[in-house]
Amino acid sequence: MRTAVSTTPGAGGPDEPVLRLEGVHKVYGSGEARHVALDGVTADFHAARLTALVGHSGSGKSTLLNVSGGLEQVTSGTITLAGHVLTNMGPAELTRTRASLVAYVFQEYNLIRTMTVLENVCLPLELSGMARAEARRRAAAALERTGVPRHTRKFPDQLSGGEQQRVAIARAVADRRPLVLADEPTGALDSANGERIVELLREVAADGVACLIATHNPDVTAAADHVVRIQDGRVVEGGA
Repeated sequence: MRTAVSTTPGAGGPDEPVLRLEGVHKVYGSGEARHVALDGVTADFHAARLTALVGHSGSGKSTLLNVSGGLEQVTSGTITLAGHVLTNMGPAELTRTRASLVAYVFQEYNLIRTMTVLENVCLPLELSGMARAEARRRAAAALERTGVPRHTRKFPDQLSGGEQQRVAIARAVADRRPLVLADEPTGALDSANGERIVELLREVAADGVACLIATHNPDVTAAADHVVRIQDGRVVEGGA
């Protein structure tokens, strides 16, 4: 059964999803240590939608994000991202494709402590081959959009948790990638900062991005355009 997350046109044309998972299995270990993290997941995720992935700890939410972004290989099944079949790629091609199509937002921010805010946002742009001047321009624009433009010369440890998360989102959206994956992005924040982060991700999605958030937070779930519930590695069809 396909979980129809949206009917908004995606990168491939009308009704084409940005991200499609078909019969995806992910198994860790073997024998008595064998664990089925994803069990035949089939789902579409379209542009301009904020989707909440919900389920208990160990349900498979984070694993679904990891395989969707090419951070982990699937055991079987097919993942197609913006017309590219990730599951047919070798490591080098997968790394290049991931770098150009996927942005990540993590609960712990993953900012480099020895680099300024502006340098943190510039880094992935420069690593992708963008000229430094253009990278700085895009980074500054992203920081302006996320509400932390006056902190460009500060280091991460000089910012609050909410400010650090906004910097992490600026880093994720500066390169305008079609898929944003966020793993518990509000988990370390108070409720007020959590609300700001969710609203910011809603704005990102509204620009035509497919944005997926793995969350335990009912407020995040309530704010999402769509909800996909995961239980024991399977997608259970639900709705917002």
